[in-house]
Amino acid sequence: MNDWISSFVFFFAVIDPVGTLPVFIAVTSRHSEWQRRRIAFTAVIVAAGILLFFLFAGQYLLEAIGVPLSAFQVAGGIVLFLFALTMIFGEGKPEQEIEIVRSGHETAIFPLAIPSIASPGAMMAAVVLTDNHRFDSIHQINTASAMFAVLAIVLALLLTANWIYRWIGDAGASIVSRVMGLILASVATTNVLLGIQQFFLM
Repeated sequence: MNDWISSFVFFFAVIDPVGTLPVFIAVTSRHSEWQRRRIAFTAVIVAAGILLFFLFAGQYLLEAIGVPLSAFQVAGGIVLFLFALTMIFGEGKPEQEIEIVRSGHETAIFPLAIPSIASPGAMMAAVVLTDNHRFDSIHQINTASAMFAVLAIVLALLLTANWIYRWIGDAGASIVSRVMGLILASVATTNVLLGIQQFFLM
């Protein structure tokens, strides 16, 4: 159970469901209610497909090109840490991705499915948390269920986006994004340390 909660928190931090709300609202501001619902379902389904690919095939892809998972874990941890710093000290996820929307890319695929939901951090998490050398199939299924639980939360939030965003506003979304950044920085540091440990134990 603790492993499932840990995976859930990890995915929640890297996907940042609340931070996706302003992006979704900006993308769908000119759409009708039924179109918003269709965009929400499309974005989550596409993101789920991408993350499932990395969950099941990501490690095999790395091994095929000769990259050990420990090296990917260290590199991913460093990237995640830098990303977490931007969430804490720089523009939060909502501000960054709303700028992407304003540049004209207003589709369910980009920036909603990628990189808002299926972010680089989420792809890395899907690979690292299902390491075939450390985790059995039951653990990997639990990890997948934790990922789907977060995606279900994303979908629920998107379907009620207008009501929620009116309640928390820009400031609330920014605060949540920064808290998730702090959690993500801690997780990233742990991944770097574990990756270094695994590399020298090989």
